[in-house]
Order: sequence, then C-alpha cells, then structure tokens
Amino acid sequence: MQAIKAFFFTLLLLPVMGQAERIKDLASVAGVRENQLVGYGLVVGLDGTGDQTSQTQFTAQSLKSMLARLGVVVPPGINPKPKNVAAVIVHASLPPFIKPGQTIDVTVSSIGNAKSLRGGTLLMTPLKGADGQVYAIAQGSLVVSGFGAQGSDGSKITVNVPSAGRIPNGATVERTVTSPFGFERQLVLNLHTPDFTTVARMVKAINRTLGEGTAVALDGASVQVRAPQDLSQKVAFVSVVENITVEPGEGPAKVVVNSRTGTVVIGRNVRILPAAVAHGNLVVTITEQTAVSQPGPFARAGTTAVVPQSSVDVSLEGNRMFLIRPGIKLEDIVKAVNQVGAAPGDLVAILEALKEAGALRAELIVI
Repeated sequence: MQAIKAFFFTLLLLPVMGQAERIKDLASVAGVRENQLVGYGLVVGLDGTGDQTSQTQFTAQSLKSMLARLGVVVPPGINPKPKNVAAVIVHASLPPFIKPGQTIDVTVSSIGNAKSLRGGTLLMTPLKGADGQVYAIAQGSLVVSGFGAQGSDGSKITVNVPSAGRIPNGATVERTVTSPFGFERQLVLNLHTPDFTTVARMVKAINRTLGEGTAVALDGASVQVRAPQDLSQKVAFVSVVENITVEPGEGPAKVVVNSRTGTVVIGRNVRILPAAVAHGNLVVTITEQTAVSQPGPFARAGTTAVVPQSSVDVSLEGNRMFLIRPGIKLEDIVKAVNQVGAAPGDLVAILEALKEAGALRAELIVI
C-alpha cells in the first residue's frame, strides 16, 4: 500500500481554484522573443584530448585557414596534426532588446572526435542568425563540468559530458534585432498554454482595470490590447498590464504515466464512470527438495543416490475485485487502488484498461 503512495504524485493539480496569477506568468508579448545564434570555431590549448586530425580532416583545414588569416603560411601538402585543437559548434540565444556591447552566455560542443574540451580556449568565433548576419562574437575559456580518465589497459571512466562546455558572458553582441514592439499599434498577448477560459478571464480583467474595449480576444491563445503609441508610455502601459492578476482556467483532465520509473501523475479533474475492476494474478510456487535413496540393509547390489523431489502449488492472490462508482475523485482512486495493494505497474494496467473501456474521462499519456 505504501509503495503506490511513494510513486503517486498529484503534480497536475495546478492551477489551484481561487489562486490568481499575473498576466506576465501566463502570456508573453508577441514579437518579444529570443533569437538563436550559431557559429563554427576552434578550441585550442587542450591537453592532448583534441581531434585526431587523421580522421577529422575539417579540423586540419580550419586550422590552416586560421593560420593563413594570421599571416602564417603552411606549405602545400602538409597537414598539421596537433592533438590540442578541436573543431566545435558554438550556439547561443540572443535575448530581446539586448544592445551592442552587452554579453551573453554561449555553449560550445565538439563535432569531431575530441575526447575532452577541459582546459580549452575558444578562439574568436562569429555567431550568425537565421538570416546569415553576424550578431555576436564569441571567445573565451571554457567551463567543462565533465571529465574522463583512461588507463593503459583500455579501462576508462567518464563523468558527465566532457566534450561540451559553456562560456559565461562569452559572446559580445555586435548587432541588435529590430523588435516590432515600438511600431505596432496593437499589442498581442500570447498565452503559454492556450485556454479559452483563461483568455476570457484575461480580457475581462484588463477591461476592468484599464477601461472597456481595451482588450479583445482573438482566439483561444491570443488577446489583443490597444496601447498608446508613445514608446515611453507603451512601456509603462505594458508594465501595468503584465501585473494584472487573472485566475486561469483549469487544465484538461490528464493522466501521465512514466513507464520507465512507474511514476503516475493524475490531474485533479480526472473522473471515472461506473466500472468494476478485477485485478489478480495466479501464483505458481515450485519447491525443489532433494532426498537420499539408499539400498536395503541386506541388498547385495545398489548404490546411494540423490533423488530430486518437486512440489507445485497454484494459488490466486486475494480478492482483487472492487467497484468504482460514478463521479469518483482523485483521492478515491488512490484509496481504491491501495485497497487491492496494486504496484505502480499494476496501476498503469488498470488505467489503460479503463481507458479502453471508455470509463476513464481523461487523456492518458504514456511517456
């Protein structure tokens, strides 16, 4: 009974009835978003854990190209094979409204056969956006959380991932992304989780605070808000809007099952129609024993032998039929399952059977 309680969580109970949340926690302003950047570069200064250039030719080509730009000419036909260089992909997210000269974090990942990037330094790497323009320049020493060690006999150990690392504030922004925030005549708030009830309540809350007709619903995920045209007034206006509190609508009824760990998450609105559930297993017990067989006291022939003896017993575990009544709540489901001593795997089987029978009024998601 205690086993199922340890695996049974009710994390989908949010949002709680009567608990209001700020609009800034429920929605985001359309156009105010991050942009992804990516670049190709070289990490140097590795302790012999870089790319084996005999297998990754692009690392040697990149190194020759970099040396040529620095005025070092590598003779034709000679491919440098330093083990302290690794080819990497650098990526970062460009926050909205960030300005040139500010810095952002970058992540560096090996694309060759480098064993570790620990102790390496990323050389100047341009980071480009989807339009091909350079928006930031990355360079700096890597922070790698993983490490690996290998013995001469081939044994090795690896902790985390040593072939990837980060550079805090490792890229300097060179170009800003134009945001439609200052030019749009209307603001659009997009919900993180679309819900018609939440949209209706959000429109009502904004109009109650800022005046009737300020906000209108566009669909089940967006609210359009009339905003002032002056940029400074618009910033103050958005500050007021995003701090308005709204009681969000309750999410749909869901049951989420993690088949690997046996974790089951059941939402508060899950309901079950009348159903009878029988859950039981045949238990087959086989007991092996050995006996010693000896010849009689006056027998002229015969030898002592070990004779196996087996006993088979078949039984049915307990009374596992129980009735689920209509309108049952979450706590009733837990009690009913605990009454039959079901394990997490048994609970998954019961839920799947109820879903197939049409008695489970919820979406069953198995991950």
